[in-house]
Amino acid sequence: MPLQHGSQPATLGENSIDIRELRYFLQIARAGSFSRAAAELYIAQPALSRQITKLEQELGVELFVRHGRGIKLTTAGAMLLERAEMITHYVRQTHEQVRAAGDGLSGHITIGMPPAIGVPLLPRVIESYAARWPNVSIHVREGLSTSLQEWLLDRRVDVAIVYNQPPLDALEIAPMFSEPMVAVGPPESRAILPEGPLRIRDLADLPLILPGLPHANRRVIERAAVQHDVNLRIAFEVDSVPLTKALVANGFGYSLLTYTAVQEDVVQGRLWAAPIERPAIRSTVSVAALKDLRKSPIVDAMFEVIADKLGELVRSDGWQGQVAWLGSEAGESEAVEGEEGV
Repeated sequence: MPLQHGSQPATLGENSIDIRELRYFLQIARAGSFSRAAAELYIAQPALSRQITKLEQELGVELFVRHGRGIKLTTAGAMLLERAEMITHYVRQTHEQVRAAGDGLSGHITIGMPPAIGVPLLPRVIESYAARWPNVSIHVREGLSTSLQEWLLDRRVDVAIVYNQPPLDALEIAPMFSEPMVAVGPPESRAILPEGPLRIRDLADLPLILPGLPHANRRVIERAAVQHDVNLRIAFEVDSVPLTKALVANGFGYSLLTYTAVQEDVVQGRLWAAPIERPAIRSTVSVAALKDLRKSPIVDAMFEVIADKLGELVRSDGWQGQVAWLGSEAGESEAVEGEEGV
């Protein structure tokens, strides 16, 4: 039987955790029940239960609370879940880096994408990478830049695209391009707000829908407002770009989003957008990875593919004239026509 919460934990000197036990634990936590996990692992449920009982005895804590509808993690189980993901990812990564030292690349890589840029970029990245290295499996995680930074540092993501990433010693950060943030409102906004570029002061009395702090773009917006002595009126804090656009389109307020995030919506008439001047608010997009992971051929190849495909997007007709290229091509930096650098 599993030990009670008050039991004394076993020391690492007496027992060691098997990596297989951690993988079984992760599968149960993700599946939400022992029976479902056993079916997915193709093992008998009693055998799976014995492995988890052994793990609980080794750690001296209960990891799951069983109830009629399945299981839920205890506090100790939730802590182990986070650590187990890191450990199994690191073990897999080590195995793959050793294998990749051979003639051909093979293994597994996890990449992180913000929602707005992931839609136009991801198909290009997958197509290019898979064509060159078909034996590398790809896992894509979608998240905000703050989450992606955390996942990079925890090794839950190998390469990520991040917005307005502050410098960190552990990360290699390659700025790719900057893009303007625009004021966004429902289609009828053109009859309410002044024509032409807006000042940040023009937004002071508008109900705004912005992501919560410490979201990267929120920090940029707040900094611009403080510098111009403007108090923003925050109606809702929403961390999802699609949900923000839906609320704006339905008249719940206005927002400040990157141009590329709303370009198609503006063309289709679902949203109205106006440039912001005095000050122009720009968001910088970078590719990032842990410095030590760039030594991995799998990670290095993905880093380069993502950078290359971002360059293709910037040079495309839809984006040209709206973003400023900061990356390097043919040994030189270039600015896309119509915009100057940050």
